[in-house]
Amino acid sequence: MNMPLVLLGSLAIFLALRVPIGVALGTASVLVYWLTDLPLESLALSYYDGLDKFPFIAVPMFLLAGALMEKGGISKRLISVADCLVGNVRGGLAHVTILACMLFSAISGSGPATTAAVGGIMIPTMLRRHYDRNYSGAVSACGGTLGILIPPSGALIVYGVSADESVTRLFVAGFLPGLILGCMLMICASFMARHKTPNEPGEPFNLARTLRTVWDSRWALMAPVVILGGIYGGFVTPTESAVIAVLYGYAIGAFVYKELDWKTTQDCLEIASLITGTIAIIWGASLAYGELITIHQIPQMVTAFIKTMTTSPFLILILISLFLTFVGMWLNTMAQIIILTPLFLPVVKSVGIDPIHFGIVFVVNCEIGYLTPPLGTSLFVALGIADTTLGAIAKAVLPFIATMFLAVLIFSYFPSISLILPNLLFGR
Repeated sequence: MNMPLVLLGSLAIFLALRVPIGVALGTASVLVYWLTDLPLESLALSYYDGLDKFPFIAVPMFLLAGALMEKGGISKRLISVADCLVGNVRGGLAHVTILACMLFSAISGSGPATTAAVGGIMIPTMLRRHYDRNYSGAVSACGGTLGILIPPSGALIVYGVSADESVTRLFVAGFLPGLILGCMLMICASFMARHKTPNEPGEPFNLARTLRTVWDSRWALMAPVVILGGIYGGFVTPTESAVIAVLYGYAIGAFVYKELDWKTTQDCLEIASLITGTIAIIWGASLAYGELITIHQIPQMVTAFIKTMTTSPFLILILISLFLTFVGMWLNTMAQIIILTPLFLPVVKSVGIDPIHFGIVFVVNCEIGYLTPPLGTSLFVALGIADTTLGAIAKAVLPFIATMFLAVLIFSYFPSISLILPNLLFGR
């Protein structure tokens, strides 16, 4: 029997039947184990080994830190700073939203969490200022996707573990592309603002007000410095930094801003636990599935197939990106990374593409998946806050998706954008 066909085909059938991804991966793996008489004990060991990774601890910690900082008042103070800096131009609230998402991304590590934290404040504000409802939701949704590119990023942690690459190097590599993509989204918002926003310039830039707001928000602005400074300085690992982020977020929210009580803290713990549990089930099942993919030499088959079409590194990245865009409509980000990294990593390595560079391109494609129905997690978060329809907000987000595709092309063609900072800090 053709085991590669059984392995891939059974997973496709289970996903088409809308079986939860963790169950689909596990069931497909059990089916192949049974057909090939492999001992099921090794399947259990694969689950255990998949979760027995020190960097994995960073995922729930960053999720918890992001929740604590959202509920503890840090996110709204970051928005106040962003408003002082870019709120005085045409369509300024859209710029404030994207800049605030960039700032909160340096805390949360999650796309939907960033959309919820910033969009929950900014979408009602934009609606009160007579911004187009669908435009307001689209801006918040696309800005929120930066949460998985700008470090600390849960997606980059998962990719680092899956690809056996340094999470620290990935964090450093994601910084510059995250800033560039954020600026590109703001430029796109500027063009759209001519038709989607009222002609309100906002408050003129005032240096005294800006300095006062920055000072009042100093503990919120210190959060990204505390989280990322130790990582970039080589003093702590990303996992240790995640624990520091939790302690910092709780201390500031509870004792400085006094917006965290025990009930709110319990809610944050529940949010982080639910998401972590979901990721853990998928991660354990995916390692077993990935081992079967390797055993049956599917990566080598994929490599040979792609090389029959082209050996150009740039074109290979584009082909993979098109595939990821389609898959992103159906699979969540963590599932994409866990399942597809073992499949495509041998392909890109065989043509000389740096795995760190590929990781950044991969994650930018996952950002697009957050905006494309029927899954479109960030899109649905923003849709609920904006109280609009899926068709209307999906149409409004198309220019931002086109901007992200352009970013994929740029990052694919110029690998130095991703690699210059890690090479400078850590060498080649």
